Amino acid sequence: MDPTHSYDDALQIGERSFQSRLITGTGKYPSLEAMQHSLERSRCNMVTVAVRRVQAVAEGHAGLMEAIDWARIWMLPNTAGCTNAEEAVRVARLGRELAKLAGQETNNFVKLEVIPDSRHLLPDPFGTLEAAERLVKEGFTVLPYINADPLLAKRLEEVGCATVMPLGSPIGSGQGLRNAANIGLIIENASVPVIVDAGIGVPSDAAQALEMGADAVLINSAIALAAHPPLMAEAMASAVQAGRQALLAGRLPTRPEASPSSPTSGRINASAS
Repeated sequence: MDPTHSYDDALQIGERSFQSRLITGTGKYPSLEAMQHSLERSRCNMVTVAVRRVQAVAEGHAGLMEAIDWARIWMLPNTAGCTNAEEAVRVARLGRELAKLAGQETNNFVKLEVIPDSRHLLPDPFGTLEAAERLVKEGFTVLPYINADPLLAKRLEEVGCATVMPLGSPIGSGQGLRNAANIGLIIENASVPVIVDAGIGVPSDAAQALEMGADAVLINSAIALAAHPPLMAEAMASAVQAGRQALLAGRLPTRPEASPSSPTSGRINASAS
């Protein structure tokens, strides 16, 4: 790949390609207008939608489907609120129907979340794997949200998941990449895109994820709960682009000691005068 042409560097998930490596969410915004402006300034091509909250017209979700240009933005239905594999499979099917209602007839994408722990919101590895196996067999393009577990990530890849989505730190915590070492192992061993999801708080976190070799990031709370969501969305988009370009450019290797940036030849020898 020619790094000077990184603008042609598309993200491939399943059979679909995306120009942006920033995926955003649709929840927690102060208003639908703030969400719309944020999506525009994020330059994202895909947004995640909580199927259950849309169906229940939960707070902040009334009018959501009509507020997004689905001809331009790909829907990523998610199974948020599901506590076991059975619930997740059922909600994934509802999500596929929701995408069809938005005019995306071929959309089989699902962000798989199985979270029985309401306090720490950590994903269940066993339920996630069980649901993933079932959904892959049903023809879904499965993007599973997981703990930063390299063994689980590889197993999910083996059963046919289109990506793996390890958390950087707990959902909505803004703690950054607390699991960087394990995420690095996942990236090193993955043959599918690795999307860092959850915990990113500031643009430098997003840039770090892409610099490490992550293929994309999914960011919701850090944008939606910022004092100025559209401005933060733009900052995140710039950080993701910078991180990806830095990876393609190839960073300066770290050294144990200093290395002069100016040549040592041609120096004036004061003792010789």
